[in-house]
Amino acid sequence: MQIIYWLLVALMIVGIIGAVVPAIPGTSLILVAIIIWGIVSHSFVSIQIPLIVTGIVLILSIGVDFLAGYIGAKQAGASKWGQIGAFVGFILGFFGLLPTLPVGGPLLGILFGPLLGAIIAEYIYCRQLGLAIKAGIGIVVGTVVGNLIQGLLAIAAFVVFLVTTWPQVFGN
Repeated sequence: MQIIYWLLVALMIVGIIGAVVPAIPGTSLILVAIIIWGIVSHSFVSIQIPLIVTGIVLILSIGVDFLAGYIGAKQAGASKWGQIGAFVGFILGFFGLLPTLPVGGPLLGILFGPLLGAIIAEYIYCRQLGLAIKAGIGIVVGTVVGNLIQGLLAIAAFVVFLVTTWPQVFGN
């Protein structure tokens, strides 16, 4: 039972990393691990609080994900074009040319794709390079701040799980 517990804890740590790093499952992975623990331990009563907290964290994370980029874009004066460009840049950066780089691969694509996509789309829209760069940076900064907030929320869900289930596994 303890081995399964530690494996699920490791899975949750991957979920915490995924809450911060795009393209890796985040809070949903923590939620799945909690449900698996409930099934394995035959005690859904012991996971009731972590399940509720993680469900709330998952909903908040989705909200933060949408709002952070939007607020960053608005603060930088970006248009919808910049936001769409950042999304397209993320997809192209992750699946497109940037992963073929010899160093960094998809991680560089995830970092630079949205920035370049936002700058290019914003420049096409407004024809002002300075404003386009400012908008691109605003979108990326908003997204990074949002990812950090999601990471903190994932850590909170993880801690709640540990606090509520530790006595069940290891005693008082």
